[in-house]
Amino acid sequence: MNPKLRQRMEKILAQRDADGLLRTLKVRSATDTRVNLADNDYLNLSHDSEVIAAATSALNKWGASSSASPLVTGYTELHQDLEKTLAQWHGYPHALILNTGFSANTAVLGGLPKKGDVVLADKLIHASMLEGILSSAATLRRFPHNDLDVLESLLEETKESEGVVFVVTESVYSMDGDCPDLSRISKLKERYHFCWVLDEAHATGWHGLTGSGMQEEQGVRASADIVVGTLGKALGAQGAYVLCHDVLIKNIIINFAAEFIYSTYLSPASAAAALAAITCTKNLTSERTRLHQLSQDWRKALQVAGFAVPDFHSPIIPLIIGDVLKTQHFAEALRSAGFIVSVIRPPTVPVNTARIRISLRRGLDSGHLEKFISVLKGVAQ
Repeated sequence: MNPKLRQRMEKILAQRDADGLLRTLKVRSATDTRVNLADNDYLNLSHDSEVIAAATSALNKWGASSSASPLVTGYTELHQDLEKTLAQWHGYPHALILNTGFSANTAVLGGLPKKGDVVLADKLIHASMLEGILSSAATLRRFPHNDLDVLESLLEETKESEGVVFVVTESVYSMDGDCPDLSRISKLKERYHFCWVLDEAHATGWHGLTGSGMQEEQGVRASADIVVGTLGKALGAQGAYVLCHDVLIKNIIINFAAEFIYSTYLSPASAAAALAAITCTKNLTSERTRLHQLSQDWRKALQVAGFAVPDFHSPIIPLIIGDVLKTQHFAEALRSAGFIVSVIRPPTVPVNTARIRISLRRGLDSGHLEKFISVLKGVAQ
């Protein structure tokens, strides 16, 4: 090891450790029986018998890997069927599968905006979206989280721009679990004719009559020009997708996105699992109402217990403690009591907003909530 490089790395990691922000890997056992409130398997579909059976059948038929990039032999009949199913479900004519949500966002936002364009992005967009934008040559301007008045002002300022104006938002934000007014953004798009890129990753499955997401729930189905979604959260599978109205967008990604071109494609088994999960998700219409009530019940109980959590009905509840060490103390108590929770710390979230990110899921009952609140009260005393 080069001594200068080693010294530099030791210094960087030592500082992060001193700040209480050092990241380490923790092994999860298949025999862990604690209640998982940390992952994104909101509908418990990763363990659904129909999803597992579909993946197993594809595994036996196609093998464990796609074994090539999609432009060689990696693109199978299952991937094509999944694209058609996703497009129809969301109300878009075109879909494209990618390996991860991160690569889908960087492919779209690193490839479509160009020099002379302007990207107006919510302050709290996911790191993958920001990474894509910063890798493009476009000008980035950020507006305060969910502040559509400021967005409208920025649109007014840029309406004479010679380049393309992009607006980049999420439908449910991964760290705060809240949502912008998609209907208003849709109306702004009619006035200002920008290109709207919307990440529906954390809304899919939990929101909408058929579970397709927040556009469906808010009555603006397929309003965004481009949607990025994931197969690895509520759908319990793996991979991601891009939806669009214009096939030119799909063809640009196929021809120019390194994330798509130069990587072994998503396994057929994952595609088959996602197809089965979509069918399961569509059949949960009545249960989604109960899931929304579950979210509201947890939020109300946390508020009564003295914690400032926002009102909403998404599966994500930010339990913001503030101080990193204090947040870790709460988390350790919850883990000891039988809950799997994770601490979200800076730089993932702003300084002094360290939190336990609660991820709700099917199967939780009032007993889980009572125990969770009891542990929190015990630590707070």
